[in-house]
Order: sequence, then structure tokens, then C-alpha cells
Amino acid sequence: MSARPPAIALRRLDPQRLLVIDIVRLARHVPTYPVERVMHLAAVEEARRRCAPRIGWAAVFLKAYALVARERPALRSWIARPLVPLVGRPRWATSPVSVASLALSRPREDDTPAADGALDPEAIWWARIREPDALPLPALQAEIGRHAAAAVDEVFARQLELRMLPRLLRRFVLRWNLRSPAAKRPLRLGTFSLSTLAGEGSANRGHPSFLTTSLTYDPLDDAGRMRVTLLADHRLIDGVPASRALAALEATLTGEILDELVTLAARPRGPG
Repeated sequence: MSARPPAIALRRLDPQRLLVIDIVRLARHVPTYPVERVMHLAAVEEARRRCAPRIGWAAVFLKAYALVARERPALRSWIARPLVPLVGRPRWATSPVSVASLALSRPREDDTPAADGALDPEAIWWARIREPDALPLPALQAEIGRHAAAAVDEVFARQLELRMLPRLLRRFVLRWNLRSPAAKRPLRLGTFSLSTLAGEGSANRGHPSFLTTSLTYDPLDDAGRMRVTLLADHRLIDGVPASRALAALEATLTGEILDELVTLAARPRGPG
């Protein structure tokens, strides 16, 4: 007699996974394309490692990219479209400041009524950081650390609320925010995003994003080189401006950001 096949476990997807599905679904309708540049960042790495407390690469890139976006309005813009097709004409809106959306992976907490449906012991959260270009690197690093360690209901209250909405209402809210020209739109979604797996020794150069630009970077190699990828919405940004933005990003990293890191590294360390 043939052995009976094992029973299949069938569970509901938890609210966090359903939210990710809805975000990926929206990202499919944004025509992003990748532009890449290999940057020489050995000096930045050396200065970064000499800082106490340590400044992470995420803070370095968030500030540098927001500095670049000051002179490039397209990096702070998005398509503002009517929710009803064929009614009204698409427009574009620009935020006066940059707001970063940083993807963070954190261990799950007992914050979901469907914990038995969780596929992974960690969950992804999106930290919104307003004007990273206006923050000193230590303050920016502290803000990233706060989002990575504080209670989720303290730093991600809106995401908790959003993921518990009924699916159709959640999708409507996401779509509304994505297309809205309102001043709160950048605060709710960000003007650009940063998502990286460099800390895991991997690359995610094709990650889904529905913002106009999204940044990622590979691990630094032994020669001090790093491949940096910019995903850009082709409706607003063509290849040449995207390439020039990456060149400006490297110049900012090896210029203004490096200068700040060197100054931080030269400060006397506290006791202990």
C-alpha cells in the first residue's frame, strides 16, 4: 500500500503579510527601472568606523541622498492622479523637503491577533524620517535606532492601524495616499525610500517600490567599492537625470558627508 500524503497545514495570512501584499500590488503599477553606479567609498568607510558611536551606512545614505534632492525637485516629486480613471488630468506634486522611508526588519511582537499565521519571526516596518539632510549624523543614527528598538506602537502606530483595516478600505487608503497632492502625503509615505540587505551580505536591487525613487546598496567589497542602485519612476525621471543624481550622490558622500564623519571621528571619546 502506498503511504498516505502528509496533511497540509492551511492558515490565514497575518495582517502584516497582507499589508506587504497590498504594497507590492501597488508597486506593480509604478514603472520603475534601475540605474546603477559603482562608487569608491573606502575613505567614507574608514571614517565611519572611527566614529563613536558608530554611524551606520543607512544614516550616511539617507542624509547624502536628501542633500542631493535639495537641488533636484524631481527626487521630491510624485505623480498626483485622480482616483477615478479618465476623470481629470494627471499632475505632479513636489514636496519642499525630503522625507525618507526606511525599511527595517524587526522581531515580531505580540501585536497581531493572527500570530499563528506568521510566516517569519521578523516583520518589515517603514520608518518615516523627515528632513534627514537637516540632521547631524549622530542624531540621524539615533532616530534610526529608535525606530529599530522602541515599542512598535510608539514608532509605528500608523502602520499598526493601517494593517488592521479591512482589505478594501486599506487598499483605498494606500491608493489615495499614493496619488494625493496633499501636504501630508510625504509624511505618510515618504518622498524616497531606502531598502538594503547589505547588512546580511546580500543585494536587493530589484525590490518593489511605489515611490518616485528608491535607493539600495550592496555590501562594500575589499577594494572599498560599492554598487549603488537607484530605482526611478520613468514617468518623472529619465535615465540621464537618474545617472547624474547617482554621480552627485557619490560626490556628496565623498565630500560633505566624509567631512562630517572625519570631524566626528576626531572628537575625543567619552570615558569607557
